Amino acid sequence: MRKLKLIWDFRGPAAEKTAQHHEIHLKEYIQNQTTNVDLVGHEIIHELHTIAFMVINEEDKKIFRDTLKPHRGEWMD
Repeated sequence: MRKLKLIWDFRGPAAEKTAQHHEIHLKEYIQNQTTNVDLVGHEIIHELHTIAFMVINEEDKKIFRDTLKPHRGEWMD
């Protein structure tokens, strides 16, 4: 089964703290769901750009996309 990385981009001087906070909300959301989420986290791209992300199964794409409205997604290898 293919995996999809849903991504939320945060930019600016507060990007890291905002992404960390968003990660908390993503974790809270998945605790209330029955779907399987492989990974939730955040990653610093550079000083003014940090992402929060969630890795999901392809079959769950529509549910998470429509509910959580990520900025973009990337297929995982």
